[in-house]
Amino acid sequence: MRPEVCEDSGQALPLYITAVVGLLFLALIFFAFGEADIQRNGAQSAADAAALAAAKESRSLLEPDLKAHLADPDYLASMFSPSFLGGSDNACWRAASFAVLNKAGIVRCQPLADGRWGYEVRLQSTKALSTDIVPGTGGKKAEAVAVAVVEPRCTFTPESDNAPEPTSSPDTDDPDPEATTMPVGKVRCGGDLDWVVDSEDLTLMPDMADLFSVRLAEK
Repeated sequence: MRPEVCEDSGQALPLYITAVVGLLFLALIFFAFGEADIQRNGAQSAADAAALAAAKESRSLLEPDLKAHLADPDYLASMFSPSFLGGSDNACWRAASFAVLNKAGIVRCQPLADGRWGYEVRLQSTKALSTDIVPGTGGKKAEAVAVAVVEPRCTFTPESDNAPEPTSSPDTDDPDPEATTMPVGKVRCGGDLDWVVDSEDLTLMPDMADLFSVRLAEK
């Protein structure tokens, strides 16, 4: 074998090793960024689900209060206005349960304080990044924030003030028990859903999901 061939092979070997090490390093970097992206997307999905769960629970918690005020047109007008802030019950416990299901922990959950009915949820993934190939990333956990709001699908129109009063029996001042109870107004939700509010017949009341929508929103 010619000496110059052996010399060329010996010089090429370190170059091959350097190239392989460089490729492995790049692969580890891509892996680290890929893992971080997966963690971040997972955390965001968990935050979205938790915020939606809290908002939906808040909507459900309002149902008994609505049923108790079906004869109050002022309450109904307030409830179906864009400025309605929901009930007093805090539904953050529901967000926490959904976070656990999605392998995340709640960092903060609170009702919105900007005039909207809804919740802001900030959470952190329970699984940390496995590699520190990118300085400062090893052991880090992904965080995400989500906001969900509850909005009325419907509008309320009260009955006119000149609606007839219940008639009285000739021999007594008590209203006639057979007189028809006048509805307090109508809730119109678009499409084919019109609800004539009758406090005496709860079977006519639509589902809360028909009355109020829940959606993700900007912070």
